[in-house]
Amino acid sequence: TEARHYAHVDCPGHADYVKNMITGAAQMDGAILVVNAADGPMPQTREHILLGRQVGIPAMVVFMNKVDQVDDEELLELVEMEIRELLSSYDYPGDDIPVVPGSALAAMEGRDENIGENAIRKLMEEVDNYIPTPERAVDQPFLMPVEDVFSISGRGTVVTGRVERGVINVGDEIEIVGIRDTKKTTCTGVEMFRKLLDRGEAGDNIGALLRGVERDGVERGQVLCKPGSVNPHTKFEAEAYILTKEEGGRHTPFFANYRPQFYFRTTDVTGTVQLAEGTEMVMPGDNV
Repeated sequence: TEARHYAHVDCPGHADYVKNMITGAAQMDGAILVVNAADGPMPQTREHILLGRQVGIPAMVVFMNKVDQVDDEELLELVEMEIRELLSSYDYPGDDIPVVPGSALAAMEGRDENIGENAIRKLMEEVDNYIPTPERAVDQPFLMPVEDVFSISGRGTVVTGRVERGVINVGDEIEIVGIRDTKKTTCTGVEMFRKLLDRGEAGDNIGALLRGVERDGVERGQVLCKPGSVNPHTKFEAEAYILTKEEGGRHTPFFANYRPQFYFRTTDVTGTVQLAEGTEMVMPGDNV
């Protein structure tokens, strides 16, 4: 738009995509929630809102799609009300969130301007105005989750990822933390879009060249960080809501020592669940 440059990630409305959404959503500054006007909110709508809440998406705008399939104005109002209530139930400001009615198909086919192209323009206007400009965490200690590792002959090992916070300068000492023993190294180069730079900062997708690190000495899922700023842990305490089958979650209970996958930034690991004293079993829909 005239106001901003957006990078867009699509998260299809299906439970199987949750894994992809989690790794992507942790980096989102906002979301456009697409709801079918003819059907109203679906189980995956609830799931996406919950996921947005859990991974900290600060703001959402709603696009109510396929309004050309609904003749009854009152029905549209009802669907909008339902969406707003659903958003409020997950602590999003349901009354304030912009809801834009339209038809993506009409926009694509270049017909019915009001619900077609104009609706898409209106949607982007709302996204511009309603979703706050993210405060990039440039002033915080440097942290970058490792997405990929390459070996470049004659230069050494390059790790790529999106800088989550802080700044990395060529020559900075950094630590590689997580999964294995913490290791110290020095960043000898920063690359972005195949250009060599002096530094990378929060929000940048970069490649960092690491001194004296072998290709197999670092892996996806670890983080690069300012020395001493991050401690790895193998145990943590959590409050969790267990999704029901209708919400795209489990349809059976689980017990102590259940071994699920935990998703941390760019990787997933298997862990063991210990339940609080007096809790024997956890059902879908429970808060624990």
